[in-house]
Amino acid sequence: MSEEKKSLNFLEQIIEEDLANGLTKDKLHFRFPPEPNGYLHIGHAASICLNFGLGIKYNAPVNLRFDDTNPAKEEQEYVDAIKKDIQWLGFKWANEFYSSDYFQQLYDWSIQLINDGLAYVDNQSSEEMAIQKGTPTEVGTNSPNRDRSIEENLELFMKMKNGEFQEGSHVLRAKIDMEHVNMHMRDPIMYRILKKHHHRTGDDWCIYPMYDWTHGESDYIEQISHSICTLEFKSHRELYDWYVDQVYSGDDLRPKQREFARRNLSYTVMSKRKLLQLVQEGHVNGWDDPRMPTISGLRRRGYTPNSIKKFSEIAGISKRDNVTDVALLEFCIKDDLNKTAPRVMAVLNPVKVVITNYPEGKEEWLTAENNPEDDNAGNREVPFSKELYIEKEDFREEANKKFFRLKLGKEVRLKNAYIIKAESVVKDENGEVLEIHCTYDPLSRSGSGTEESQRRVKGTLHWVSIAHAIKTEVRLYDRLFIDEAPDSHKDKDFKEFINPNSLELNTNAFVEPSLKEASIGDRFQFQRLGYFCVDDDNTAEHLVFNRTVSLNDSWAKIERKGEQKKPVNNNSINELLAISGKYLKSKDNDDRLSLLDKMSDLSKKVEFQNLPELLKTAASNKEYFTYLVVFNNSNALETLAKDHADLVTEFISAALQMKNSYVRYQAVEFIYINSSLKDDYITILKDMVAEERNSMIAERLELILN
Repeated sequence: MSEEKKSLNFLEQIIEEDLANGLTKDKLHFRFPPEPNGYLHIGHAASICLNFGLGIKYNAPVNLRFDDTNPAKEEQEYVDAIKKDIQWLGFKWANEFYSSDYFQQLYDWSIQLINDGLAYVDNQSSEEMAIQKGTPTEVGTNSPNRDRSIEENLELFMKMKNGEFQEGSHVLRAKIDMEHVNMHMRDPIMYRILKKHHHRTGDDWCIYPMYDWTHGESDYIEQISHSICTLEFKSHRELYDWYVDQVYSGDDLRPKQREFARRNLSYTVMSKRKLLQLVQEGHVNGWDDPRMPTISGLRRRGYTPNSIKKFSEIAGISKRDNVTDVALLEFCIKDDLNKTAPRVMAVLNPVKVVITNYPEGKEEWLTAENNPEDDNAGNREVPFSKELYIEKEDFREEANKKFFRLKLGKEVRLKNAYIIKAESVVKDENGEVLEIHCTYDPLSRSGSGTEESQRRVKGTLHWVSIAHAIKTEVRLYDRLFIDEAPDSHKDKDFKEFINPNSLELNTNAFVEPSLKEASIGDRFQFQRLGYFCVDDDNTAEHLVFNRTVSLNDSWAKIERKGEQKKPVNNNSINELLAISGKYLKSKDNDDRLSLLDKMSDLSKKVEFQNLPELLKTAASNKEYFTYLVVFNNSNALETLAKDHADLVTEFISAALQMKNSYVRYQAVEFIYINSSLKDDYITILKDMVAEERNSMIAERLELILN
């Protein structure tokens, strides 16, 4: 097999084999067939990217076909939303079709099957038919109506069509084999009576075809070469083929169905029925709520088309059902926005800073870089004055030497501005700090070229000028569920796992004045905080931002607030100790890779409560396994940074100096993703450049420092 062949996914291999066996390229034709009974979610995005991606790869048309065969659940709203989502992702369909376009043809073919003795009308109850169908280990039994005459079946089917029977009283069934090993082949229902208004055909029909009957026949009508479905339809493939065989002329293209595993994502649900439940019961604010896994929800949260397409590409196409970690999706949006989002300053939890030696009434406009990753992004001017806001979390009256933010008697640099030193505080009657009085070094302005401006201090803080800042509403969105697989518990309702802290409204945040002109959908990096976008509710008088994702790979609010405590489990740590010892002693590369995989898996099982203690020992003991545990626990560094900033700084600093290249790379990657923190490690990073021999690490270092 060639190298090119090896790089193909299994569906592309099937297509290549068909082409090699005589199918001409001009016959390739794909389709995306959503049912308009809800909004598309991230799982559908995988199918969209797959089908339209194949169309692009093979320069073949892709149809958008709405499977609108159930008027009880389908609405025009969903049709419009689906089209908007596909277009937003950047794809174009060749033809827009609807299964309802083929209602007459499907009906005519049903008459043909009745005339051929391959279909009959059954008026038993659904309970009776279910009993007769048997089980996977017991054959079914024939319906007493199975041998009705062709004439009687035609008459009954016509009465069904004319609305002379009640819903649920009669169905049309295919006559196949009630003893077939595949239960889908045991005389499946082709039509049922539904006296519902259809969003396109109105009240023209009161019988509607079932999906299995519609699916293959619609593919055949449209001459689809490869009908790609999700894995649950694999057992339906035999029925798909049987139905197509009954109408296939023998002269034109015969479609084939093939299956891939649906995309499941951790910390959410992907069932449209359950998502509808969340909407109808008010757990979320509509289908486009930024906590929803819908494409419209992700768009409103600030996700980009590129990030979703990249996620689908990295996650890949599989033959087996699996769950993709939501952290991968979060990585893809951070990676995309890191390159494109302008950097701005915002303060979410403000405390007042007064620079006592700054001239009263003076203001300056300082130059700030818009995006260090984009040479063409240019600069902007930000105002500076005597009174500023910084984050409350960035100040402590007293702190140990590893706290690199502002504390009494110590200095920090204000981003793009001056070095300041905290001198005193003003408190209220409860001891709450109201103001921090500081002095500044007037010669230390960033970029001025003075000796003082070159002076290095360990901490750099973001800030806004009080006189110029714009008060704004910030919606801090978090994961909607606290459980990795909320709908996997048979004895519990998935809604029991809804995260009570999935939305935190902050109406006392302040942003720099350049954001006054921001438009709905604009995306920014709030430096040191995360990526945010302008919400649909934004107005000229009232700015509203949504948090897309924090800078670090985590959420962990519940653990942080102590609401979801789990029992400490040291088993994984003990196993890691044993395996890490073997890893360090082994000289066989394959053996080391195998042990590394085992350590990586085990590290993800270590309970969060153990991580702060691990960080405390990691830097001093330099035990490889402790670094592995933390870097592989997606909640760790983000959560710890909130309450243990000094530990995280010490941990990363030590990791940068470890001999193990895996640990060094993970530490460098952490700084690369959180570029606003690089000043905390600048000396170590510069020392590394001259000595680093690992090309991947050297490349990251160059990106960080340049």
